[in-house]
Order: sequence, then C-alpha cells, then structure tokens
Amino acid sequence: MSNSTSLIDEIVSLCKRRGFVFQSSEIYGGINGFFDYGPLGVELRKNIKDAWWEDMVRRRDDMVGLDSSVIMNPKIWKASGHVDGFSDPMVDCKDSKMRYRADQIFAANISVSGDSLGWICLIESVDLDEEAQKKAELLKRKAQKQGVLDAIVLRPFDELSAEEQKMVPSPATGKVGTLTEPRDFNMMFETNVGALKDASSVAYLRPETAQGIFSNFKNIVDTGRVKIPFGIAQIGKAFRNEITPRNFIFRSREFEQMEIEYFIPPDEELWPKFHRKWIDERKAWFNSIGLTSDMLGEEVHPKEKLAHYAKACTDITFKFPFGEHELEGIAARGNFDLTQHQDHSGKNLEIFDEERKIKYLPHVIEPSLGVDRTFLAVICSSYHIDEVDGEKRTVLRFHPRVAPVKVGVFPLVKNKPELVEKARNLYSKLRRKWNVIYDHGGAIGRRYRRIDEIGVPFGVTVDFESIEGDGTVTLRDRDSTKQERLSEHELVSYLEDKIDP
Repeated sequence: MSNSTSLIDEIVSLCKRRGFVFQSSEIYGGINGFFDYGPLGVELRKNIKDAWWEDMVRRRDDMVGLDSSVIMNPKIWKASGHVDGFSDPMVDCKDSKMRYRADQIFAANISVSGDSLGWICLIESVDLDEEAQKKAELLKRKAQKQGVLDAIVLRPFDELSAEEQKMVPSPATGKVGTLTEPRDFNMMFETNVGALKDASSVAYLRPETAQGIFSNFKNIVDTGRVKIPFGIAQIGKAFRNEITPRNFIFRSREFEQMEIEYFIPPDEELWPKFHRKWIDERKAWFNSIGLTSDMLGEEVHPKEKLAHYAKACTDITFKFPFGEHELEGIAARGNFDLTQHQDHSGKNLEIFDEERKIKYLPHVIEPSLGVDRTFLAVICSSYHIDEVDGEKRTVLRFHPRVAPVKVGVFPLVKNKPELVEKARNLYSKLRRKWNVIYDHGGAIGRRYRRIDEIGVPFGVTVDFESIEGDGTVTLRDRDSTKQERLSEHELVSYLEDKIDP
C-alpha cells in the first residue's frame, strides 16, 4: 500500500469515526457514489458555503444571488447540449461485467528491443507509472525475455486504434479481447414529472447549476438593477450518473456546486483580463480558508481539449493524497449559452449597455467549484499527526473561519460547582456567536486531544484562578498548544478577530 493510499484511508476513517462523512445507506450495504454528512460534516460544509457566499456575493457590488430549481423544463437541457452531448466514453468487460470510463483506463504495448511482449492495462491512479513498470517487469519475466525494457508509453484506452483496443487485457480479469469498444454514456439522471409516465413526462435532475442561471438571465436583468460587468452566483445540488465514482467524495453522483456566471462585454481583448483576474481572485480565496499556495496549482486546458464554444479554461488544482486534480474550473464560455437559450426559447436575452448605448449578448467567465471537493481539500490540507509532550496526536488544523466547532469550553474539574457554573455561563455566552462545545469528562489533556482531532482551533479552560483570582481564563491555541490568560472581554475580542475576518 502506497503512502498516498494510506493517507486517504486514514482520512476516510477519521471522517467516519468523528462524524464528518458517512457512506449513504450504510446499514443496507451502502450505494456507490452517494454520501451523507454527519454532525461535524454539515457544520464544515455550511462554513465553506457561508465563506464563499460572504466573499463572492455579499462583499461585492457586482454580484447577485440565485437559487434555481433542480428540475427544469427539459428543453433547457436540449438547448444547452446536455441531452445530445453530456456523455463520457464507457467500456465494459464482457466477462466480469465491470464498467469503466475509457479515459481512465491506460494501456501500453510492452517491448524489449522492439519485440512486443504484449499489452498491459491499468486504472488511473497516482502511482500509474510505478504500477506500469511493475506490470511490464512481470510480463518480461513470464516471457523469459532478456534485455532492457523499451520506454513505456501509456495511453488512454479511448485514444487507441480499434485494432490496438483488441489487444488490451481487461483490468478486471487480465484476459485479452473482453473489453468492448468505447461508447457514449449520457450521465444525466432521468425522471418523470406528473401522474403519467411517458415521453411527455420525461425530465432530468440537473447535471450542473449553470443553466439555471442562464435561463434566469432575463429575470435577473429585469429585476436586479445590474449592469455589465456583473455576476450571478448560485449554490446548489447537481447530479451526474458517473460511470466510476471514486476517491471518496472527490467524484460522486450527488454533489453540490458553488458557481458564478460573470457577464462581460463581448470585446475580444477583454475576456483574457477578466479570466486571469478571476483565477487570481479564486486562488486568493482558497488561501483565505487555509489552502496554502504550495498545495494549489494551475492547469491550462489545451485548445484541442476545449469545448467547441470555449475560448479558454484553466483549472485551479489541489494536491490530494491520490494526486493533483481539479479543484475549481474557470472557463471563458463566450456567449454560447445565452445564444442557445435565445434561439431555442425565442426570447430576446440581449442586455442594454448603459455606457455604450448598445444592446448585445454578453460573454461570460465561469468559476465553478464543488462544495464536496473543497470539503475534501480542506480536510486533506488540515490533517496532521504530530507529537505533543512525547505523545502522538491527530490534529485537524482547520482555519478558524471554516472550522466546524470554533471553541471548546472546559471547567478544570467537574466536582467544583463554582468552576462548572462559570464555565457553563461562558459557554452560553460564546454559543450565541459561534458553534461551541462544552466538555467536562476526563483529564484536561485528554479533552484537548479530543478537540484537536475534530479541528477546534481554541480551547478555553476555567480554573481556580478564574474564580478565586483575577477572573481570567486560559486560552489554548490548537496548533502551537501555547496558552495565555485573558479576561472574558479580551477573549471575545480575540476570538472575533480570528474567526470572523
């Protein structure tokens, strides 16, 4: 087992043990690609969404909000291209009945001095090259071939020729000739609306929140007192029938998006500036919730991989334990979506530009972020094992702004009524502002370890000095473990500064 695999397993275990994330329907054996969020998980998710909404909407003069329906008129998905083109290439193993995304199966023809030994096949992973080398060495030993292996060139299954695909062994069985040719698999969840179940009642669970924004564009313009440039932001659930959901909550079938459509003038020279500005702003926001710059990267989509309507797309990536992957996509989408909805609906969606005194369909920059991926990135970034006073501790170093619990309040001992009363009063006072826990069970060091493991940034202990001396309490910092004495007034002021920037 690789270190990266061990780390994600430890994080998954912690999430279950401490009530962050559960497998959905677990008592019935679970259901692949769906997850439930426990008491701490819902708090962390809410804090992430609240921080995004506060910074992206409320603290900006050029942004308004929207909450559109999960199920919309199916004509919207026809206009957007999802009905005809929202698909992934799928491959089946005829023997094992396993199903794979074709672009997540990698294969290579293994040879020594130009003589082919056969093909190897692997599922995409962070250790792909290392695993390929091991499989190639095994193939060489079985063939009893002398010499040095030629360079291994791994290619996605869907980029191989039809003849090459026939030579690739199944990743499930190792047998050659059992994999089907790639075929399109539409990922939208279909449902029916109304009492009848026929072609006229077919509808879809939305695969993205963006189309709700585009279809409401005219409503926002008519009612929102907005002017170019401006954005519409939305947080909401989306659903994709992923062929192979994987990597815990990174790729699931039900997820939540935080999406912005930022509308700009159609001038060709303007969109690169807006695009770059949004990339920088979004990276700065990730820093503000504790994702450090060394964990973030940028991946520019090559022109040949862009959607036909897109001018550019850059992913902000994060170094997850299973590899560096997309955290947020920021796309320059032109005016494709508004044009499609204007043409299919017959409604004029042009906006009047007050400064230029002209009407046009604006272009759009789209920063699109998953709540669940952000949640996972925050957990992975925060997870540490260190040593305090010679004892190992597991600690989640959440930024105070997103930490699910902000403060733990403790009486030094539980059998001293005056201590308990003062601690309880302080607990009641702090919980009016933040999510706070009270704990009087066990030694104080053990209580500190409990709050460290769930990421509580601050511990406050009411001790004998608090009731017999100057009335101050002890504030302990989770990360440094340093302690200082503060009055209650100083404590509240300090916490406000750290938690509510």
